[in-house]
Amino acid sequence: MKLGYIIFYVQDVTATVAFYEKALGLKRRFVHETGTYAEMETGTTALAFVEEGAAKEHGFTVRPLRPKEEAAAVEVALVTEDVAGAYAHAVEAGAEATQAPKQKPWGQTVAYVRDLNGVLVELCTPMGG
Repeated sequence: MKLGYIIFYVQDVTATVAFYEKALGLKRRFVHETGTYAEMETGTTALAFVEEGAAKEHGFTVRPLRPKEEAAAVEVALVTEDVAGAYAHAVEAGAEATQAPKQKPWGQTVAYVRDLNGVLVELCTPMGG
């Protein structure tokens, strides 16, 4: 097995793609012509978004992601050499400031923001870097 995709079920795929481009500097890899599915360019494993109604089409339900509710028990980590700059840019572009950059005991610098859906996004330096 290998990890191929991380997929978030969201209310608005188009707005989510625009947010990740503007606030976090990711590039779109693929957007379906219907606007109900998209992938961001993140290396080997794709970060993808699908319209939350698709869950029912697949035969299951999901707890919707909402910015005003507690964050889901999951985060997506984006690695960068400039955590402070990425954090400042993300917050300026509309991300919710959750935790300013901090040096961790193991040597990593880590910060947290929430995206427009309420997803927790970790911004961190590479491990062992």
